[in-house]
Amino acid sequence: MTLNKSGVLALLGIVLVAVAIAALVLPHTLPEISEGKVAHVLTRIFALFGFLFLGVATIITPFLTEVAKAFGRPFLRVHHVLAAVGIALITLHPVLNAIDRLSLLVFIPVFESWLGFWTFAGRPAFIIFYVALVASLLRSRVPQYWRPFHAMMYVVLLFGIVHANLLGEDLQNLGIMIILNLLFVASIASFAYKRYRNYQTKKKFEKLRQQKAAN
Repeated sequence: MTLNKSGVLALLGIVLVAVAIAALVLPHTLPEISEGKVAHVLTRIFALFGFLFLGVATIITPFLTEVAKAFGRPFLRVHHVLAAVGIALITLHPVLNAIDRLSLLVFIPVFESWLGFWTFAGRPAFIIFYVALVASLLRSRVPQYWRPFHAMMYVVLLFGIVHANLLGEDLQNLGIMIILNLLFVASIASFAYKRYRNYQTKKKFEKLRQQKAAN
């Protein structure tokens, strides 16, 4: 099976957003690269693109049938490819930051103040992120428990976008700020829409069950 028109447009949309982010970031990072701050620049770039791919992987979750038809592949395969890229980039973000700073403190959440917690919310987000990831890997073994844990990915996105807005250097750029915040809003809208579709489906089946019982 191959991509249809919808799949091509979807991939093109992802590429265009990625190109837009790169175009907005690179002019500001080239001077830093020339100064030898390569690790610092890559840390920021990994965060931006990691959030992009995780956001897209989340946004498509209500559209299982549509995504499968558009890409000519099972939904989970498409979802997992996007998520895998996002996972790799988001993991590299704090790891490279720790190497750049020669400190493991970048992994430890801050609880000293409300503002401090949210400014460095990427730290607890990273922990929650891997809890959600492990839950997805245990899907077949604990099917009755994995969903609530995997749904914590939305908490990860919330913590990540707040952290980015408060501390992210690149979100000082209006274009990048708009793109990442729109991705987060779209993820939350996708979550709400998925719950709405599930509710409508359950309501439909319940109505059919009642009609059969009455007959």
